[in-house]
Amino acid sequence: MLLLLVRAAALLVGLAVSCSSDFTPPTIDINLDDDPHVRWVPILKAFDSDFLKKAAQEVIESTIPKWLHEVLRSVIKVSEQFILPKPYGEELRGMAAHFGSSLPDAIMLNFAYEATAFCTSIVAQDKDGNIYHGRNLDYPYSVLRNLTVNVVFRKKGKISYIGTTFAGYVGLWTGQSPYKFTVSGDERDKDHWWDFWKNMVSAFLLRRSPVSWLVRETLEEAEDFQDAVLRLSKIPIITGVYYIVGGTRPGEGVVITRDRAGPADIWPLDPASGGWFRVETNFDHWRPSPAKDHRKEAAEKAMNATGQEHINMYSLYQVLSLFPVCNGITVYTTTMSAETPENYTTLVRPPDCRMIH
Repeated sequence: MLLLLVRAAALLVGLAVSCSSDFTPPTIDINLDDDPHVRWVPILKAFDSDFLKKAAQEVIESTIPKWLHEVLRSVIKVSEQFILPKPYGEELRGMAAHFGSSLPDAIMLNFAYEATAFCTSIVAQDKDGNIYHGRNLDYPYSVLRNLTVNVVFRKKGKISYIGTTFAGYVGLWTGQSPYKFTVSGDERDKDHWWDFWKNMVSAFLLRRSPVSWLVRETLEEAEDFQDAVLRLSKIPIITGVYYIVGGTRPGEGVVITRDRAGPADIWPLDPASGGWFRVETNFDHWRPSPAKDHRKEAAEKAMNATGQEHINMYSLYQVLSLFPVCNGITVYTTTMSAETPENYTTLVRPPDCRMIH
C-alpha cells in the first residue's frame, strides 16, 4: 500500500508541474532477502544494458583521467577481494556480471559519483512541529537524467527504506526510513584534484565507507532519528560531506558537517530562536558562500518569504525550483517527510531547471 501511495503522490506532483519538462523516474523493487549478487537484476527491466554501459563509460571518462583509469583498473584487479565490504562488493560483482561490464569499471563508476555531487538540501519545521526535507542533487552529467531511479528496498516483504539513485550505483545520496527519518548527502567542497587519490586511499587502505554507502547502511539499520544522527556523525568515511537529517518530532532536523574521521560541526534546528529551517549547499555554513554561488542565499530568502506557517511539501518544492537553487546541472528534486512516507516524491528536472511563473 505504501509503495502505491508513493507512486501516486509522485504522479500527482508530476502532473501538477507538467508544463515544464519534469518527469517522474522509474521505480524498482530490491529484495534485501535475495543474494546480493542478483539483487539489482530488476534494474534491467527499467534500463537497457547497452545504454547503461555507454552512460557509465561517459561518467568515468568525464571524471577520471585516462592514465589514472588504467592505473586504478590494475590496482582493483589485484585487490578487489580485500577492499569491497559486504554486501556492496557482491552487489557490484553482480551488477558487472549482469550488465556486461567489468568489475573495475563498476567500482570506478561508483567512486566517480562519490567525487562529484553538488547539491542543495533543506530541512524545515512548520508551526505544528511537522518536519519537511527537500533536496536538489546536482551533477555535471546530463546523461544522469535518464539514469535516475527510485528504489524501494524490502525485507521480508515489507518496505525497509526508500531512496533515489542512479542505475549502476549501489549507494544512496537521498533516502527515507518510513516513520523514522529522512537523509540527504551534500558534497563538502574540495579544492584539490588529488582529493580523489585521498578518497581511494581511504577506501582501499583504511577500509573506510564511501559516504553514500553509509547513508544506505544507516537507512537500513538505524532505529530512529537520534540513532541515525549518531551513526552519520561518527562512522569513518572516505571524504568530507554534509549529512542532512530530518526526523518525525519537533526539533528533529540537523546538518552534520563531516570530516573523514568524525563530525566537524553539528547544526540543529532551533525553532524557539527562529531557526525553523536549515539550508546546506556545498560549503561550511559558518563561512560565506563563494562570490559566484548564490544558491544558499536564494534558498534562505525564499524560505523566509514563504514563512514557517506556509511551509509544506509543495512550498518546499517551489523553493527548490527557484533559480539558482535549481540550475543547469540539477538532475532531480526530492521532497519527503518521514512522518508521511507516502509523500516521498522525486522529479527529474530539465536542463533549464527553474520555477515557471
